[in-house]
Amino acid sequence: MRIAILGAGAMGSLFGGYLSQHNDVWLIDIDQSRINAIRADGVMIREPDGNHVFHPNAVSDASVLGQMDLVVVFVKAMQSRDALERNRHFLIGEKTYLMSLQNGAGHEETLRDFAPPERVILGTTQHNSSLIAPGKVHHGGGGKTCIGLLQGDRTVLEHIANTFNGCGFDTAVSTDIKRQIWQKLFLNASASALTAILQVKLGYIVENAHAWLLAKRLIEEAVAVANADNRNFDADQVIADVRRVLVNARDGYTSIYADIRDGVSTEVDTISGSIVRTAERLGVPTPNHKLIVELIHALEGKPRH
Repeated sequence: MRIAILGAGAMGSLFGGYLSQHNDVWLIDIDQSRINAIRADGVMIREPDGNHVFHPNAVSDASVLGQMDLVVVFVKAMQSRDALERNRHFLIGEKTYLMSLQNGAGHEETLRDFAPPERVILGTTQHNSSLIAPGKVHHGGGGKTCIGLLQGDRTVLEHIANTFNGCGFDTAVSTDIKRQIWQKLFLNASASALTAILQVKLGYIVENAHAWLLAKRLIEEAVAVANADNRNFDADQVIADVRRVLVNARDGYTSIYADIRDGVSTEVDTISGSIVRTAERLGVPTPNHKLIVELIHALEGKPRH
């Protein structure tokens, strides 16, 4: 497949690196230092068994690339529209699929402005990755990747799922991708958000009793919102699922952790903020998630020393 990945950060580089094993992959980023590093040395992915190096293509200007089979959006949520608008006439044709594997919810509202709903793919992934340096990432943990079509016959996604599977990503086509998005939100709006505030690895959230208590409260509150939206989750099962992910990825760092560490804006409004907005629509109280949103925004504005 011809695949363009918008954003050569931690997750874009992770997926771009592995997908380049058997596909024509182009990483596209406006950060020239990232592009230069990947062109010079490839993408280095740090795994438990050592460093792996891959060589996807990398450009800051996509004007000469031509239309792609698949465009994967891995920029921050607040940058999605600009990135797609900048590249729509070069990369997106009548047969191009657009995919979001970004954190949070509501990305379809942006993607459907650039492709019809039968070519918009929403997805979630349990993989996490952090940027060590331009072109160098630490793969903190893996797991399942699920993809689903916004509208239409989902069997057309089998080829894409097989492509991802063939490159090392355990990928399945979902019949209810919005349920999977909720499941990822439970993790990101609890443990991931706490790693940003506490500036710790994922494992700390289960290793520290106080941190785990906070995570469970956030999960229970989010489950109440999901169930008010007719999702029918079992809170105890969700807590067990989140705990299992944290144990398996205990040495992983989250992107929202890195954003606070680096003093840049986060995606909290599409993660915890999306739960708050849904709760307000449904009349469900979410005091803990409201506090998380304000805390993270307060940390974004904290002076760096």
